[in-house]
Amino acid sequence: MMRARKRFGQNFLRDPAIIQRIVQSVNPKPGQHLVEIGPGHGAITLPLLKACGRLEVVELDRDLVQPLAARAQAIGELVIHQQDALRFDFSSLAHAGRIRAVGNLPYNISTPLLFHLVEQAGYIEDMHFMLQKEVVDRMAAKPGSGDYGRLSVMIQYYCDVAPLFRVPPESFDPVPKVDSMFVRLTPWREPPVNVQDVASLTTLVRQAFSQRRKTLRNTLKGLLTTQQIEDANTDPAARPETISLEQYAALANQLHTNNPQAARG
Repeated sequence: MMRARKRFGQNFLRDPAIIQRIVQSVNPKPGQHLVEIGPGHGAITLPLLKACGRLEVVELDRDLVQPLAARAQAIGELVIHQQDALRFDFSSLAHAGRIRAVGNLPYNISTPLLFHLVEQAGYIEDMHFMLQKEVVDRMAAKPGSGDYGRLSVMIQYYCDVAPLFRVPPESFDPVPKVDSMFVRLTPWREPPVNVQDVASLTTLVRQAFSQRRKTLRNTLKGLLTTQQIEDANTDPAARPETISLEQYAALANQLHTNNPQAARG
């Protein structure tokens, strides 16, 4: 069996109890459109394929593709896309309905990959991912928490975040230096807050957390005036980590109304 490659951020699952718990959490059914990101040696792939009969996977490491295809041949229909998940158009797979995404994501690209996926959330039914616990803590964090930041606001705008269970380092080969967490992300059918322009929200949140220890009055300078921040029912002296998703939505709407060019850089 191939050894993990550091440049691909590979840590292969090897704990049968954790694999079983993952499959139970995903609860795949025949006819569902499952897409696995980074199947590796097939620890999750093969039981998922057995349960649903057909599975699509996105795998960057070409040396893993043929062994995986050979192992899956007697189980069901495995469609392999040998591509970079960061550049893959997941919406292209949703021709027969929303997809269910699953994966033990490479930790070195997990945050940009999450942003890439939520931008296509309208084509996704749900997502079940293994991630670094620290990343899941940030995704699920509430205002006022030290973990609360840009990732929290943007992921929660697109999805309901449900951490499911912790996974210890020894469940992987090679053993990572961090704890992991399995999480379920369910895209909202209707956003939880009213945002007139998502680009405005993206720009505003990115700038707000670029200097998270400064007040909004200072960190949003050039985007919104003090009066415009107040018009969004938000204290200009507040710091970014104390502002709720609802307040960020109101600030983004102020930006879209008063300074739409700034929202697009």
